[in-house]
Amino acid sequence: MKYGEKEIMDFCVEKDLEIWENLHSKNYIIKVTLPEFSCLCPRSGYPDFATIYIEYTPDKYVVELKAIKIYINSFRDKHISHENSANEIFDTIYNKIKPKWMKLVADFNPRGNVHTIIEIDSSKM
Repeated sequence: MKYGEKEIMDFCVEKDLEIWENLHSKNYIIKVTLPEFSCLCPRSGYPDFATIYIEYTPDKYVVELKAIKIYINSFRDKHISHENSANEIFDTIYNKIKPKWMKLVADFNPRGNVHTIIEIDSSKM
């Protein structure tokens, strides 16, 4: 097994989704684009691909970028729907860093003539 595969396989969101203290009190937006998200369809097992866009205004914490990359890669062998994967990612990050505001967009590649975009915005919850 290659080191990256082991890192993804051993990833535990509770202990490995590293967060850092936000050293700035002003409001600013962090934008993260993750263009290589993949998971498996829970019905067929076919792979689904998406670009995940995360934007947030941090409060006391920010999420470390390598940790979020590995977290996103941990979905690659997981059987999960578009809606459930988007909500799980949003909830995990939101609950971990408790930002002032956060938005996630999961833009799934078309498959079978269907294109899905899931958008979750904390200001609309």
